[in-house]
Amino acid sequence: MPKAYWIAHVDVADAEGYKAYIAANAEAFAKYGARFLVRNGANEVVEGALKSRHVVIEFPDLASAKACYHSPEYAKAISLRQSPVSNGDLVIIEGYDGPQPGA
Repeated sequence: MPKAYWIAHVDVADAEGYKAYIAANAEAFAKYGARFLVRNGANEVVEGALKSRHVVIEFPDLASAKACYHSPEYAKAISLRQSPVSNGDLVIIEGYDGPQPGA
């Protein structure tokens, strides 16, 4: 069963308010086996226009990724990060376990 991911692109308007969101999301992420793969590291947008902050979170499977987003624990965190604190886009996507180029 392939892993699943949250891929988020976020602009933060209130850094202090966003810290409260980060603290609050830890409970849901721990409960559903989330693991940060990307958490706003150095980056270069080479095509298109994206927001300033980029995050990729890995989950054991698609069911866990969806359950985390819809959980009461994460609902509390969502209320802390919404406008005017931040504005973002988030996709929940299933990973790929198929053949790879050159394999």
